[in-house]
Amino acid sequence: MRNLFVAEMLRILGLLVLACFALTAPMGCQSAMLRTIENSLVYQPPKRGPFKKCPTPPVGVEDVFIENPDSNCRLNGWYAGVQNPRAVVLYCHGNGNDVAECQASLLAFRDQLRVSILAFDYSGYGRSDGKSSEANLYRDARAARKWLAAKANVPESEIVLCGYSLGGGVAVELASTDGAKALILERTFTSIPDVAQRFVPWLPMQTMMVNRFDSQSKIGRYRGPLLQTHGDADRIVPYVLGVKLHTVANEPKKFIRVCGGGHNDPPHTSYTAALDKFFDELNGVKP
Repeated sequence: MRNLFVAEMLRILGLLVLACFALTAPMGCQSAMLRTIENSLVYQPPKRGPFKKCPTPPVGVEDVFIENPDSNCRLNGWYAGVQNPRAVVLYCHGNGNDVAECQASLLAFRDQLRVSILAFDYSGYGRSDGKSSEANLYRDARAARKWLAAKANVPESEIVLCGYSLGGGVAVELASTDGAKALILERTFTSIPDVAQRFVPWLPMQTMMVNRFDSQSKIGRYRGPLLQTHGDADRIVPYVLGVKLHTVANEPKKFIRVCGGGHNDPPHTSYTAALDKFFDELNGVKP
């Protein structure tokens, strides 16, 4: 993991050098170059190569396709369902993931927590059509939620939204705008510019960046149960940003601090236990 982190930081530094050159270019070229650099940092779908087979879902997990008429594209997703689920969850993954990398989370939610769950790929990720953008990711999530509601035979308002990292920004957008049965946030942030500013304090990221995912300004409009977790050794999305987001959220809310937890670590047992209790409480089961 250390080597992966170092490689990522070197890649970011290289792109920042390009950004400095872009800032000295003519205005029209400058804007296009900066947007390209920014998008390459925000949206990083895993590259599997032209000769590598597409991952197949594990036994009992359905490989599904979802029509998104708002973006005129088709999305790929993996659905893990159970009979009489405790909850129905829409899982929004991070910026460097795809559904195949959500396999462990899908199986944990299904087998350990007994919930039905759908993970889907954003536009431009995996086998999903289209192009990644903030607006498109929001449209993608709404299309996936609509599909999931029909599949599980529940109203969209009864779906629990779960977002990891960048997916937290997607989940907060839907919860704050449309409501949700509950909201679960894993290692997410206040906004994308806030994360970027931590890495490059010498550039005006708040004014430079087009992608916002401004959860801090939105989460106050969501009024429902919130469970949030963050590792205090997270070197990608700083722990303080998770705490700051939680501070402005409404009650009822609970925050799970994972001591020594990094951004890409497996779920901690304390978080899994909190999830189990969280789903019980959603169903009115008293401890």
